[in-house]
Amino acid sequence: MDSLIWIGAANSLAGVVGLGWCIVYVMKLRRQTLDDSEMRARMQKAVIMNFAALGVSTLGLMMVVVGIFLG
Repeated sequence: MDSLIWIGAANSLAGVVGLGWCIVYVMKLRRQTLDDSEMRARMQKAVIMNFAALGVSTLGLMMVVVGIFLG
């Protein structure tokens, strides 16, 4: 079960890195002067990546908890 904990921790870390990428991406977008439709299209990409990063992080935390309970 130790491997499940470490794999889950790696997944959680990957999710946190993804969230950090989303933050940096949106901060860069806000500095640019884009029209409304272009800004919306790029923000939709950020929202999708944000949900994906949250999902990966959540699954990683679940794996850690399951590994602790079974170990």
